Amino acid sequence: NPVVGYWDPLNLSNGEFWGDSNSATIGFLRESEIKHGRVAMAGFVGYIVHANDIRFPWDKVAMAAPKGLSPQELWDVTPEAAKWQIILTIAFLEFWRENSYILSKEGEQHYMRGGKPGYFPTFSELPHPVPFNLFDPFGFSKNASPEKKAKGLLAEVNNGRLAMIGLMGFLSEAKVPGSVPALANVGIRPYAGEVMAPFDANFHLF
Repeated sequence: NPVVGYWDPLNLSNGEFWGDSNSATIGFLRESEIKHGRVAMAGFVGYIVHANDIRFPWDKVAMAAPKGLSPQELWDVTPEAAKWQIILTIAFLEFWRENSYILSKEGEQHYMRGGKPGYFPTFSELPHPVPFNLFDPFGFSKNASPEKKAKGLLAEVNNGRLAMIGLMGFLSEAKVPGSVPALANVGIRPYAGEVMAPFDANFHLF
């Protein structure tokens, strides 16, 4: 970050996780930060959308859920089958990202083996055609210069860090009203459930 500078209070950058090399560890940490930032950015926007009862009219599951609930409560009342769809979709995306064979087909390597942290492969290897790729679906950065891509990645990382703080602020204020003074009067709906136990309500493995 150009403002904060280099900041590693836990000295993670000098670690060797799981007995692997330091370069592999740094690749893992970079990938983790980028991935968590992207999820947090989507979650931050999603929280605002659900908190304002905005629904996609063609989504029968969403339209069937009662309004006036907090985003956390919406997850609790989501049918189990819908939860499994979400979880299995995420599992597939994780498998696709981590697959060395898929990466090698695109001339890339795993992020712990010298590959690009944050890179997500295309869906070209799928037997069924997919209209859009997950990363840069409209090709906005396809012909961008390396300098522009580097600047974009820095902006993405910083936005992701801010989104992680913002999303945790929403969750904290909902669980303990008044715990985040800046959000005390913006209408965050309280939540009495356990945000750290998201499968506690209406979810069973068997």
